[in-house]
Amino acid sequence: MLDEIVISKAIIESYMKDLMDNLDVDVIIAGGGPAGLIASEALAKAGLKVILFEKKLNVGGGMPGGGILFNKIVVQEEAKKILDEFNIKLEKYQENYYIGESLECVSKLTAAAIDAGVKIFNAISVEDVKIDKDFKVTGVVINWSAVVVAKLHVDPITFQSRAVIDATGHDCEVVKVVMKKIPGAKLNTKTGGIMGELPMHAEIGEKLLIETTKEVYPGLYIAGMAVNAVSGGQRMGPIFGGMILSGRKVAELIIEKLK
Repeated sequence: MLDEIVISKAIIESYMKDLMDNLDVDVIIAGGGPAGLIASEALAKAGLKVILFEKKLNVGGGMPGGGILFNKIVVQEEAKKILDEFNIKLEKYQENYYIGESLECVSKLTAAAIDAGVKIFNAISVEDVKIDKDFKVTGVVINWSAVVVAKLHVDPITFQSRAVIDATGHDCEVVKVVMKKIPGAKLNTKTGGIMGELPMHAEIGEKLLIETTKEVYPGLYIAGMAVNAVSGGQRMGPIFGGMILSGRKVAELIIEKLK
């Protein structure tokens, strides 16, 4: 016999425990696209406590949609080497171009992150940052995405961390909060501010994306398409190698600093 109240109690108790156990962690990642997933898995495997907030119901960012809803991904040789670690099947298309199933990629990256110890909270939006007395970013402020969409006046709650990664994609949502709310905030970019994403050029965009993955403000790192939006790089379209490499690089930077 199934009891609906027992079912409800199990969900509520388990979720509340997850929230309580993850209020103070090593790394918080905003955004569950390929860069965020890759970074989270590497950080957790290094022994860091990692949580990931994704504002949508599903993780994967733009990867499930491939190119114009053709759910395939294209990556280059260097990124393939990383995806090989996750047993993701990739077929050589021509020299330096490999093609695979986007849903397989998202599924295996997500499973690997969870297996490594990452706690993923979906349907939650990062709407603000927590700072210390020196204006260093020391956590995030979150709310239910449904509350944000409905524009309800509901106060958020706060999570603390030693580092925060903005992997929110083209919108670079966390960086925008820092620039809007912290007086005189200067970013680690050529202009000191958000430079904006440039039109399509895959080769240049991929190169700049990896080069400018970094700590862009004290305590705040950028990865994936948020990098090009902040650093003035070109968009690349449906090639995902740069995002995968960016996720691995940001993890390495944080591991070097925190471990």
